Amino acid sequence: MTLDVLVPVFAALGDETRWNILVALGEGDASASALATQLPVTRQAIARHLTVLQEVGLVEPVKVGREVKFRVIGAELRSTAQRLGALGAQWDRRLAAIKEIAEGL
Repeated sequence: MTLDVLVPVFAALGDETRWNILVALGEGDASASALATQLPVTRQAIARHLTVLQEVGLVEPVKVGREVKFRVIGAELRSTAQRLGALGAQWDRRLAAIKEIAEGL
């Protein structure tokens, strides 16, 4: 996952409402109307947030009868988490090297 992909994902995740939508969808697929009953946001606002999450590849619509529910795309979240883990490991290695140099002085 490259920086040009990560930045929009992090921008989407930086919004508290979108984060709460992802958390709610983690419990199961849900429509915008169902999410609006769980969160202190209108159905229209939920729909706009779902569009943003869909555009960055974190959720997908699933037609269930006449209803459209949304589902989290776990692979995308996992990929983002792995990229963050790799970045954290790089920093850990750098800090360990700095500590070793400092202790050697």
